[in-house]
Amino acid sequence: MTTLRVHLRFPPEIVKRPIIHEIGHAFDIVTNIRRANITLEEGWADLEISGDSREIEKAVDTLRSWGVRVDPIEGDVIE
Repeated sequence: MTTLRVHLRFPPEIVKRPIIHEIGHAFDIVTNIRRANITLEEGWADLEISGDSREIEKAVDTLRSWGVRVDPIEGDVIE
């Protein structure tokens, strides 16, 4: 099993959409929200994604195709 830590930034036009829920159901992955700040206008989340590396890659590609900025996080998410 692989774990990827990423920082997600949601554009205003999709901030109300349950993005993390959707990828958790669309792919064979487990998502763990470590930190987040979501408002009506914008949002970001630090997320751990665990599962098969191919499933994680497909989930990240899908997030990007929806307009979510996905950046890797180095080290532990919680300081």
